[in-house]
Amino acid sequence: MMVSEQRSTLGFIPRFACQGIAHCGNPSRPPWLALLVWVLICLPASALELRVAVREGASQVTVGTSNNGVLRDLNGQTLGQVTGGQSLVMAAQGAQVKAGDQQRGAFWVEPGAGGYVFIGDRWYRGRVLITPSGNGLTAINYVDLEHYLYSVVGGEMPTSWPIEALKAQAVAARSYVLYHRNRGRNPQFDVGSTTAWQVYNGLQDEAQSTQTAVEGTRSQVLTYNGQIIEAVFHSSSGGHTENVEDVWSQPVPYLRGVRDFDAGAPVYQWSETLSIDEFSRRVPGVGALRSAQPRRTTPQGRVVELLIEGDAGSRVLSGTDLRRALNLRSTLFSIAINGSTVQILGRGYGHGIGLSQWGARNMAAQGYTYQQILGHYYQGAQLAQVQAQ
Repeated sequence: MMVSEQRSTLGFIPRFACQGIAHCGNPSRPPWLALLVWVLICLPASALELRVAVREGASQVTVGTSNNGVLRDLNGQTLGQVTGGQSLVMAAQGAQVKAGDQQRGAFWVEPGAGGYVFIGDRWYRGRVLITPSGNGLTAINYVDLEHYLYSVVGGEMPTSWPIEALKAQAVAARSYVLYHRNRGRNPQFDVGSTTAWQVYNGLQDEAQSTQTAVEGTRSQVLTYNGQIIEAVFHSSSGGHTENVEDVWSQPVPYLRGVRDFDAGAPVYQWSETLSIDEFSRRVPGVGALRSAQPRRTTPQGRVVELLIEGDAGSRVLSGTDLRRALNLRSTLFSIAINGSTVQILGRGYGHGIGLSQWGARNMAAQGYTYQQILGHYYQGAQLAQVQAQ
């Protein structure tokens, strides 16, 4: 979605940011470290509330509130009170939802002021809509964007990490979720809550540090040409991130491969050892493995496609498919056969595109600011402020 953009000629510089990143943070900033430019953008106020699917396809969902709340129908009409601390089981009933002796097309459960809502087995901020979908129920948490991020930052990074790394994660996560919200195709919700989106587990992942990181970057997003970017991130690249088109599909100017700062991360280097039999079980159709040779790799060495040959046949697999079959940390690996075992040596954890979380952690530990961290991993992006109209 295009957003209206007013450049820094308006004189808008947040009080916590400096005019040029070159004058912030570490005075020995390497000359290749990219700069971030501040702009001001505006989005409608509705963009600040998210619809997060925290349960999908469930036959029933247990809900509740921490204090006295209310039960409403889809039109907002009050149907009754929800007693604080007591659970309410909602069940799929054809194309409707059954709650106690009531049956409706959907139900809202809203806590009282200052309260929380219980969904499944966790507490969340905001309110919840229980609605039919397919053969089950979907529980959708309607939550303020910044409150959502309190949890996401803690779900994606250890809460004990340096605050500048947590701030970088907060801006990346905010940008990522608004990018997908603006392009969402599901009429019921904006994003999910799993690693397929961003990890969102409600209150259990919040900490004082994550709240500080979110509030310290409140409403800040990354943009490119006036659009909020898809600020993807991963755990560790193994030394160098990737150009997006070398791993996925189309080139994107702000997702370019850069030197990583992730050396020393526990996932920087790793190894796996499997028996020949176990490899054959996980990768059927080739028999006992004889060789596994890459046919195509990225410039940084990630396996795009490889030929697997065994005593019963051969297969060509993508690096992603083999990673999934063997439960590997990344596609940056090599395979060797040693007698009756298969030895896999690899580096990094994740797809290797965009921000490296371990790299951000190490940069923050060296004194870099979150602006410098983001400028390094998202080349050419601009840091912007989202404001409700």
